[in-house]
Amino acid sequence: MERLTAAFPLLLIAVLAALSFWLERTVQGPSAPRDGSARHDPDYIVENLVAMRMGPDGVRVHQLEAKRMLHYPDDDTTHLEHPRLLKFDSNALSMRISATSARVSKEGKTVDFIDDVTAVRIASGNRSELTLTTDFLHVLPDEDLALTDRPVTIVDANTQVRAVGLELNNKAKTLKLLSNVRGSYVSKKKTK
Repeated sequence: MERLTAAFPLLLIAVLAALSFWLERTVQGPSAPRDGSARHDPDYIVENLVAMRMGPDGVRVHQLEAKRMLHYPDDDTTHLEHPRLLKFDSNALSMRISATSARVSKEGKTVDFIDDVTAVRIASGNRSELTLTTDFLHVLPDEDLALTDRPVTIVDANTQVRAVGLELNNKAKTLKLLSNVRGSYVSKKKTK
């Protein structure tokens, strides 16, 4: 009995130590892997990027340029500094989009242009140059689509339109303004 009485404090300390260890593990959760996969560091950086997509006939469809590109392996995203997307029709420039930065999706199907976004439709035939400005533009280059839910300003030779949100389908040649649309039209004066 005396041995049991003497061992009781040691047994109690051992149980409390085991309980403290278990409690710490439960509260801390799983530890981060030590292989670096949880870090958000670029695995490669490219300066002065120029990437082209060609059509099946070998004609350039669009070209993506950036002063700097950073790829992050943890979420497989690509970040661009001062990007510019050029869209070509029959090897002639038809549209260009530029911004302060952009994110390319991991599969490369979408590009999100962020801050000081400017999209310019090049004048051709009887169409004047059209300029669109916003602070965010979600672009699907292969589908010729551009979308935003943010305020936009659209200016061409005779018109200025402000709206919130748009859907631009370049293939169908349609522009849908989503809400709060306000515009003005100024007729050009004919000179004699």
